[in-house]
Amino acid sequence: MRASTRLKLGYLAAAALDTWLSGSSLRAARAARFVTKPALMPLLASSFATSGRATGSPLRTTTLIGQAFGWGGDIALLGHGTRSFAVGAGSFGVGHAAYISGFVRQRSAAPFFASSSTRTAVGLWAVAGPAMALAAARQERALGPAVLGYTGLLAGTFTTACHLDSSLPASSRRLTGLGAGLFLLSDTVLGVRQFLLPLLPFGPPPGLDAALERIVMGSYTAAQLLLAEGATRA
Repeated sequence: MRASTRLKLGYLAAAALDTWLSGSSLRAARAARFVTKPALMPLLASSFATSGRATGSPLRTTTLIGQAFGWGGDIALLGHGTRSFAVGAGSFGVGHAAYISGFVRQRSAAPFFASSSTRTAVGLWAVAGPAMALAAARQERALGPAVLGYTGLLAGTFTTACHLDSSLPASSRRLTGLGAGLFLLSDTVLGVRQFLLPLLPFGPPPGLDAALERIVMGSYTAAQLLLAEGATRA
């Protein structure tokens, strides 16, 4: 078995374990995440970097940068409070900027807004982005602009991932678009959990917070894997 495949299997195992641990309230589970979560991106990046298929990928460098800053965001979000959240969002934001720069270089010649996915994503961001930012600002004023900017980058990742040139293999374009979509789902659920649920008069129903956290981590780890697979096949 090749080293790249072994590392990918290690990533899958770590992702499954961390996703399960993320929804547990046990102290031991929270402590274990200081091992499992920081291991995610190094395993995936190492698998991607050692893959022979990815050597000539036009998305190789930007994907590795995206993974590196994803790792920084993962570590920051192990902490709690406004500062940890802001640092984590900033790190992920740089990662999204890297992904976007790679996708833009491989963009389709078709008009940007000709795609229904692009129009849908921009429309949803125009409605949900400011609403999420306002909810974040109610918790901490400084978070409002940060969340608005981050949601814009997130929407940019999705729209550019769905606008790749047809010269790239179809499997690469499908996996990249799906990965970006799952990233959008993950962070949308995270925003709902972080900023909207606390606004409920009686708080979230029992068990909902744990379920949402597992959805966040499950979709996030799948998103990073699919983006890497899409880049490998490019």
